Amino acid sequence: MGKLFAVIMAVVSLTISATLPGAVEAADDADAAHVVAYYFHSTARCPTCYKLEQYSKEAIGPGLKVVNVDEKENSHYIKDYRLYTKSLVLSLVKGGKEIKWKNLDKIWEYSGNRQKFIDYVKNEMSALLKEAQ
Repeated sequence: MGKLFAVIMAVVSLTISATLPGAVEAADDADAAHVVAYYFHSTARCPTCYKLEQYSKEAIGPGLKVVNVDEKENSHYIKDYRLYTKSLVLSLVKGGKEIKWKNLDKIWEYSGNRQKFIDYVKNEMSALLKEAQ
């Protein structure tokens, strides 16, 4: 019975991580799978770039990491995630290590539709977490 309870709690924890804003990195257990979300931008930004960041924050919550890749200490992300423009990248972390990442390339396509953008991001987060189960 104790093992069943532990399994149920683990599933609930993963589900909460995938659905609650601000719970992007909610993983008390170092081995638990969770998603880290990054919005990458440069110093020069247009109104759409700011909108991408705003919509990303709405979809993900306060756990979103906003990173300026023009800053020297962040330039490695360009190579790490093969960035070529402003991007939203989801990183699946399990056991303290990144096991998979995905650049959400449709954010530009959905930049004119807030709800489609948010739904897209949330669905991609859920799909990534399901892969870790």
